[in-house]
Amino acid sequence: MATPEERLAELGLSIPEVPTPVAAYVPAVRSGHQVFTSGQLPMRDGELMAVGKVGGEVTAEEAYACAQQCALNAIAAVRSVVGDLSQVKRVVKVVAFVASTPDFTGQPGVANGASELLGKVFGDAGIHARSAVGVPALPLDAPVEVEILVEI
Repeated sequence: MATPEERLAELGLSIPEVPTPVAAYVPAVRSGHQVFTSGQLPMRDGELMAVGKVGGEVTAEEAYACAQQCALNAIAAVRSVVGDLSQVKRVVKVVAFVASTPDFTGQPGVANGASELLGKVFGDAGIHARSAVGVPALPLDAPVEVEILVEI
């Protein structure tokens, strides 16, 4: 069976460096057999992939890609705590925050960017509970923020 890192490589993706927190917190914390990540923004190479509201300046498709990057950053945060992603027994919960215009109701489709990637990387262990929440604004005017909880 392929490792999570091998599955990422098959998808043409790699685990990025853990983004530097934008305030007073750490990217992830282990408590017992769980790792909680802080909310991850769609940072790629030190910059946000997009800014603005989904349904406004950001399309649903762009936001989906942002959610995928958020999930990659969350995976990086988990690995920074546990060292080996093969230790992940299950992705338990995903919370996706989508900064969106008042009339945008496609938050679940945006959150699928994160959920589908986690399923591809962790297989059955990547199937999780989830919340997709529309919010008026996120840090740095990011369109999406994702946090995950994994069991190790």
